[in-house]
Amino acid sequence: MRFEIEKDFQFEAAHYFGHPDANDVFKHVHGHSFRGTVTIIGDAQEDKGWVRDLWKIEQIVKEVVAPLDHALLNEVEGLEQPALERIAAWIFERLAPQLPGLACVEVGRPSCGERARVRVSDGA
Repeated sequence: MRFEIEKDFQFEAAHYFGHPDANDVFKHVHGHSFRGTVTIIGDAQEDKGWVRDLWKIEQIVKEVVAPLDHALLNEVEGLEQPALERIAAWIFERLAPQLPGLACVEVGRPSCGERARVRVSDGA
């Protein structure tokens, strides 16, 4: 039996968009409360009953997200153009080696009603 387990995370950060197509409002530094979810797919371990220890997942996610919290995202290596899609991919790339079964990372700005997800490719 396959399960999906999820762990939520959050961080506060600022960013701006410097590319020519950016709306003038978003060319200025501004901040958001970001919220996200990590999804892991796997079988429950017979001896424990869980897929993975959610507390351990939380610790790994906190470590990966820590450099983003209260940061200017444009100054974080790999996030020079910090669109939601890139933020989700940045987090996914850093979590994947540490979280076997990682299937999806979602990052959103709830106050704007916006979010992006990056998922493991199914090979299609």
